[in-house]
Amino acid sequence: MSRTALRICPLCEATCGLTLTIEGTRVTKARGDRDDVFSKGFICPKGASFGAADGDPDRLRTPLVREDGELREATWEEAFDAVAAGLRPVVEEHGPHAVGVVLGNPNVHTMAGALYPPVLLAGLRTHSLFTASTVDQMPKHVSSGLLYGDAVAIPVPDLDRTDHLLLLGANPLESNGSLCTAPDFPGKLKALKARGGTLTVVDPRRTRTAKLADRHVAIRPGTDALLLAAMAYVLFEERLVDLGELAPHVQGVDELADALRDFTPEAASPSCDVPADVIRELARELAAAPTAAVYGRIGSCTVPHGTLASWLVDVLNILTGNLDRPGGALFPLSATDKAPRPAGPGRGFALGRWHSRVSGHPEAKGELPLSALAEEIDTATGEGSPVRALIAVATNPVLSAPDGDRLDKALGSLDFMVSVDPYLNETSRHAHVVLPPPPPSQAPHFDFAFNAFAVHNQVRYTRAAVPLEPGRMAETEILARLVLAATGMHGAAPDAVDALVIDQTLGKAVTDPHAPVHGRDPGELAAVLTGDSGPERRLDMMLRLGPYGDGFGARPDGLTLEKVLAHPHGIDLGPLTPRLPQPLKTRSGKVELLPGPIAGDLPRLREALRERSEGLVLIGRRHLRSNNSWLHNVPALTGGTNRCTLHIHPEDAERLGLTDGAPVRVRGAGGAVTAPVEVTDGIRRGVVSLPHGWGHDRPGTRMSHAALDPGVNVNQLLDGSLLDPLSGNAVLNGVPVELTRTS
Repeated sequence: MSRTALRICPLCEATCGLTLTIEGTRVTKARGDRDDVFSKGFICPKGASFGAADGDPDRLRTPLVREDGELREATWEEAFDAVAAGLRPVVEEHGPHAVGVVLGNPNVHTMAGALYPPVLLAGLRTHSLFTASTVDQMPKHVSSGLLYGDAVAIPVPDLDRTDHLLLLGANPLESNGSLCTAPDFPGKLKALKARGGTLTVVDPRRTRTAKLADRHVAIRPGTDALLLAAMAYVLFEERLVDLGELAPHVQGVDELADALRDFTPEAASPSCDVPADVIRELARELAAAPTAAVYGRIGSCTVPHGTLASWLVDVLNILTGNLDRPGGALFPLSATDKAPRPAGPGRGFALGRWHSRVSGHPEAKGELPLSALAEEIDTATGEGSPVRALIAVATNPVLSAPDGDRLDKALGSLDFMVSVDPYLNETSRHAHVVLPPPPPSQAPHFDFAFNAFAVHNQVRYTRAAVPLEPGRMAETEILARLVLAATGMHGAAPDAVDALVIDQTLGKAVTDPHAPVHGRDPGELAAVLTGDSGPERRLDMMLRLGPYGDGFGARPDGLTLEKVLAHPHGIDLGPLTPRLPQPLKTRSGKVELLPGPIAGDLPRLREALRERSEGLVLIGRRHLRSNNSWLHNVPALTGGTNRCTLHIHPEDAERLGLTDGAPVRVRGAGGAVTAPVEVTDGIRRGVVSLPHGWGHDRPGTRMSHAALDPGVNVNQLLDGSLLDPLSGNAVLNGVPVELTRTS
């Protein structure tokens, strides 16, 4: 007999509500939850394939432990004994920085990934942290940190109310949005046009999103910052700057005008290959719109001037008075965010508090560049110990970081590696211990990260749709035990981790004069918490202390876990509202429009005015039925248009003698790959495109479907030397490549 259960989809950032059909313990169907307060029934192919991803027979069911060079199945006790025995000697002999931690994109899609890695890092005290952020969105975190004093204070476009939307390097019809949590992003763009609004897309490819646009600007890859700087110049030159109600909260406007004086449309046009009159029109249209929002994503982040481009996105929103107003770009307020405090100066945001051992890359937001991981392992020179042990959680950097071949070899040289992953993939195959979490149907779900970027404030929580199978261990318990094993407390009860966090959080809250629990007894507060597990009690605590919470009884109508559970389709907390100056944590207490590190990087952008791209350059691309490397083992999500092909313009193909479907050798600074040609006029001349996440052809993996059509690893074309200097983000787009016909 079948039954249904609700589940928030964990397969992309849209966080759509699903209704699952379950037969026994197997998910047989997934459809959109029409009553979900946020997604209202929307579903994409990934969500519809939830059951296939959940029931993939290649998912590991038991831990693996390396013995005599081979991985064998083991008990959970054996696995964690091996973790403690492998990690603690490295820490004790070489210090905490000799243990590296790598966190992948799927971490932010699970409750466990949000709750436990911060505890692990605090316990280890290692500076060797690497995450997917530095091959993705770190420039946005850095620019927000410098502008607002908080690296996670990222304004999102008010999609439901804006009159004018300018998208750069974003293809939400394929990606469903990123750093902008918006179920049915395509429907929101169509609604924008239906109400008479304007959509402008800046992208080297004529993507599905670009086809929907009123104007498509086919920019030269990597020059987004030049285009945006020239638009800002026009706003100053033509006296179109109007901060409106923002004015009291912003400093540095005059200094910014002076800093951008060289970035005229005429100067920027040859480099970005956008006519000067088009640049002026873009600026005028933005200023003239009743409300407008500028939004840039991965295509404008993974370039040489990614932080400057991310900064200039917000600069344009500020100069036109569209930051922090309905219809513009606003700061979300999630249910588990910290309760708003009185506005005033904060500690600000600092870069480079420490540096990588080999190349001296500055940390950003506590992280070192993922591009530097291989050299931090395989290079003995430099002060301190190389990384000798690695904790890899839900990550596959052999495919996602530049020069996977070098990293592949480096991982094989580690003294010890533990991987938390449901698959034996290109990275986890090197581990000495593999700890597999259960499939998503057997786990609860709350979006701690993505609610902070949601285009509408809401709160939703779903418990596990299917009971945990015998022999499985909850991902929360896996990570709690990993924390204990890595920090010298192996053998303690995993609940001790949650209890420690609760005690520390409440102990701090009762000493905060602005907290609703100030002066109360933390033990009494802890006793009030509800939930069936330590993670649920932590969620209850965060909801109660949050901006909509009950304050442990201080606000009887506020949120608690019990109240959220009583609303299985979610609770609507209302549209985004203006919040300045409260979110600001800069030392001045204002938006610092021209921070020192930004001003210091502008000369490099001025040099780019004189650069001209010669030859072909490479960009990546997204696909609706894919998410990096972790869905290629699901047959329903591969094939068709989701293929690893090289897109090239017909004129470039003819010039090089390339024909559709024929193999072509692509060479970059990091190596070469061979991929089939796909001739299309959907990409501009001088640009070629390969998708990210492929290359499933290495031995020792257990991803049978992915291996049938492995594709090639686009990141192997990169040697890891090209980084955005402020954020440490890898340059993945606009990199030179050479093509050679193969016989």
